[in-house]
Amino acid sequence: MLKKFSALSISLVLIVGILAACGSNNNANEGGATATGTAEGDSSKPVTINMFTASPEYTEAFNAYIAEYKKVKPNVTINLEIMQADYNTILKSRIAAGSTPDVFQTTAGGDIDTFAEYSADLTNEPLAAAMTDAVRSNMTSTDGKVLGLPVKGNLFVLMYNKKLLADAGIAAPPKTTAELADAIAKLEAKGITPFANAYKEWWVWKHIAQHFVDAAALDANISAKELVDQFIAGETTFKDHPALYTNFFAFIDQTVKHGTDKPLERDSNAEVSDFASGKAAFMTGKGAWDEEAIKKITPDFQLGIMGYPVSDKAEQATIITGADQALRINKDSKVAKETIEFFNWLYTSDYGKGWFSNVAKVIPPIKDAPMPNLDMPKQMEEILKTEKSGDLSVNYSLDTFHQKFGELMQAYIGGSKSKDQAIDEIQKAWVQFGSAE
Repeated sequence: MLKKFSALSISLVLIVGILAACGSNNNANEGGATATGTAEGDSSKPVTINMFTASPEYTEAFNAYIAEYKKVKPNVTINLEIMQADYNTILKSRIAAGSTPDVFQTTAGGDIDTFAEYSADLTNEPLAAAMTDAVRSNMTSTDGKVLGLPVKGNLFVLMYNKKLLADAGIAAPPKTTAELADAIAKLEAKGITPFANAYKEWWVWKHIAQHFVDAAALDANISAKELVDQFIAGETTFKDHPALYTNFFAFIDQTVKHGTDKPLERDSNAEVSDFASGKAAFMTGKGAWDEEAIKKITPDFQLGIMGYPVSDKAEQATIITGADQALRINKDSKVAKETIEFFNWLYTSDYGKGWFSNVAKVIPPIKDAPMPNLDMPKQMEEILKTEKSGDLSVNYSLDTFHQKFGELMQAYIGGSKSKDQAIDEIQKAWVQFGSAE
């Protein structure tokens, strides 16, 4: 999230390394720099790379690889600036002002094309070859160029508390809508609240809805991308797809009716706290990035993962994997060459392969890297031995659409919009904001 660009009320600016090389122009460097940022043939000349991201949860991990690279390239200083509140707005204002950072973060998928004109082509770089096939496709533009670097691999699931389900006599996590209704009844009979939600956040809505988009695509016998393209073109709406018009809204209604109090006041941190402290059996709208936060609150938490019960077809309850966040290298940066060299090192070196799993503790987006020693990735590996991953369909729309979608769903559960009003406006937003074109 973001892993996501949430509207949390935090803004963290972190400067790492020697600041003397930094001037008012974020691409300027000291010491007789050439167009690539170093004096030709002299790797001892100072180089400064300015990196602007929206992932404060990885601050310590980013610091670690910056410090490690300093050992490899002592002349390279990486200034890391992390800002989550209003990140998108600030990034766009910097680009418009001609102050594009050397490295910046966007969502993947559709936004790969949105920022294509500012992004270096990485197609033939070692880092692109190192990516898993699924992740590389999330970083690729419509004309076939790799223009992004995955922040991490990701996993989107409905999380559950194994102990609470067992206490309620639920032997296996529900896979169908009927099984979910039965599980809700059993949990409440034991005095257990079924759902923890974070509906104050706009981005949790896209994480939930994509599971129902995948189901609607399966029912229509087309790919999720084809379906999303039809939404964007105005050729279909939620009303044409029972998995969305009926099942998605029914699920949301269930989570509100059978969830923690005041859902529009519960943010991501509150939801994690509710779930980790045993106040609810299921946690909606979240993913693999939350495990460490859960375990910090309750170290022996018995965490389980499952696909969302989206229909009466058990096979449609799939977990979703892929990469939804991308780092971009400014193609016009005076230090583009050195920046690409840095990320080639991170994505191909032994340190880099270990960094994803051992330091960042995320699902590696590259080949030949071990999984982190965490419950969710381990369970993911076991599930994918016998089941297919769902499609990361959030990648086929832009975050400008997803933010509007989240706001409309907030209005729906807040009572200011009816279901049909919300759907009509969702469709208008898809046409207006859904595509980079």
